[in-house]
This record gives sequence, structure tokens and C-alpha cells, in this order.
Amino acid sequence: MDAVKKKELERFALEIRIGMMEEFKARGFGHVGGSLSVADVLSVLYKTQMRFDPKNPAWPERDKLVCSKGHAGPAIYATLALLGYFPYEMLDTLNQPGTKLPSHCDRNQTPGVDMTTGSLGQGTSLACGMALGERLRGRDTRVFLIVGDGEADEGQVWEACMFASAKKLSNLVLLLDVNGKQLDGCTKDILDTLDLGAKLKAFGFDTVSVDGNDVAALHEALERTRAGGDKPYAIVMNTIKGKGVPGVENAKSNHSMTVPTEQWEAWQQELIAQLD
Repeated sequence: MDAVKKKELERFALEIRIGMMEEFKARGFGHVGGSLSVADVLSVLYKTQMRFDPKNPAWPERDKLVCSKGHAGPAIYATLALLGYFPYEMLDTLNQPGTKLPSHCDRNQTPGVDMTTGSLGQGTSLACGMALGERLRGRDTRVFLIVGDGEADEGQVWEACMFASAKKLSNLVLLLDVNGKQLDGCTKDILDTLDLGAKLKAFGFDTVSVDGNDVAALHEALERTRAGGDKPYAIVMNTIKGKGVPGVENAKSNHSMTVPTEQWEAWQQELIAQLD
């Protein structure tokens, strides 16, 4: 990847993070840590990998994204707003009464959201069904699936992985966000998942591990998934929970945070200052 393209992707990830701060400061609280950690992969997906049309969100030939860790909805919403799926000003309505931007992703509410998620583990099964459905329809579309490492505690994730491998769903790309934390603390203390990459390989996935906050590394890994073949793909993304906002990165409990509006504003201004 050349330096110009890398800078473009880093800038879009920064804009996504700025959009998230817009959402959180309007509500005062939210799932900030795990939303910030996936901003980089969302930048790479929407800018280099996915086929989509903001003017026609239901376009059948589009690539699909399933954010199984549905609490990262704020990252998805900021991305979609920046791409023109709905007015940017709507970000201020996050999780408000009557909003189209609920706490967790809802395909019936938000233009551009391909699948309702939030009950952890279920998104993996849904993505597998979508990938199989696309194949049966004869489409060359791909399904991208974001799963959290804490979510990998769920047995349903691994049942779905067995299915994906058995059905040779090479149009499925599982993006595992390994940020080391979940709701109640560190994953290694709550239920140590050990080597998730080795597990995915054992389940039959073509698997690589990368720095999940490095847009160039993510792009290279995602480019590999265009090759097809007879295996589903997995990219283990080693990320920092709260990436991009030091005040969130360094917080012990940053899964969901409640801070004064002034603090969200200050964090947003820190991000804005990084724009060229």
C-alpha cells in the first residue's frame, strides 16, 4: 500500500472516531471501548473491500457486514453517516427515544445495517446463513463478520464456525477483534480463550493474525480473502480497546463508560486536532 492510500484510510478511521464522540457526548454514555477498537477495520472494509450503494442500501449485489458484537453499533453508525447513508446530524440521536440508531445494531431501524445483532454469538450463525444464501443465489458477494474476543466465550460461535468450514464458505470473512477485554474485565481472567488463531485454523479457517489497528496490515490480510478457495477466512485482529483516545485506552473499565459531556467534547477535540 502506498503512503497516500494509507493516509487516506487512517484519516477515515479518525473521522469515524470523531463521529463516535459526537454520538457519545449527546447521550453521555455508551459502549466506547469496543467501538473505538474496530474503527480501523471499518475504514479498510468500506474504502477498499466492500461493494455498496448508500443511495440503495438494499442493493442485492452489495457485500454484507454483520457486526456480531452489536454493542459496537456506534462505530457502524459513524461510518454509515460519513458515507452518506443518513444525515450526519442523526448521530446526536444515539440511543435516544424514537431513534433510528439504537444501542445495538438493528437492520429494521438503520439504513446500511445488514443484520440485527447484539445477543452475542448469534451474529456468527446469521453471517454463515447469509454467506450460504449468497452462494445459492449465484452471487459473488462476500459477507464480513466482526466478532469480539469476549463473545468467543459463546459456544454458538464455534458451532457456526464448524458449519462455515463444512460448507466451504469462502465468501465469509470472520474478523475477530481481540482487544483483551470484555464487559467485566480482561478475557484472560474471566475465561481464557488461549490461542484463538490456532482454534480457528483447527476449525478449518484460512487464518492470519495482524495488528488490527494498522490499516495497511488489515488491507493486506483482506486482499488475501479475495482468492476464493474452499475455506472460510479468518483475520485475528490484535487491537487496543479504546484505540485512538488515550483517556479511554488507559481506563480500567472501558467497555461502557459514563462521563460528563465536557469529557466527550475534550476527547473529540483531541481527535479533531489530528486532522490535517
